[in-house]
Amino acid sequence: MKKTTLGTMVVIAVWAILVGTFIAAKCATAGETGRDGRFIAYDNGTVLDTSSNLMWAAKDNGSDINWTNAKSYCQNYRGGGYTDWRMPTQVELGNLYDDSVKGHNGYNLTTLITLTACCPWTSDAIRSNATRVNFTNGGRRMTPQSADSGARILPVRSGK
Repeated sequence: MKKTTLGTMVVIAVWAILVGTFIAAKCATAGETGRDGRFIAYDNGTVLDTSSNLMWAAKDNGSDINWTNAKSYCQNYRGGGYTDWRMPTQVELGNLYDDSVKGHNGYNLTTLITLTACCPWTSDAIRSNATRVNFTNGGRRMTPQSADSGARILPVRSGK
């Protein structure tokens, strides 16, 4: 192997290690900003559910979105410096519903997570329909994936 090729490989490896260390340090140093039962909020825009070990975005996407765009939103989301965000399943999202709580905008979930409309999408889809969870009453409903009225997305990832 040529010396220049080996040198280039070493430089690339060192660069990758430094970038990885920086990203890991940024995420590892997120400070806690609040607690609500099983939920812990961090200053990097994430909320950890300690009972499921799932990490949630602290807020939804903020505007109407169809299912395809919601999926893309999650794949491209970089909250907290993480790159492995995804759409939640209906079980995961449904487990956030709590009728004993009135959170932001009157929705039934922890005040550490903000929804701007009632019904976020889930990854559960059959043909051209997908499930949305309603945070006003806990219901789950199949909706055409092309619909966007009142639809939001709340990205999730496996926790720490």
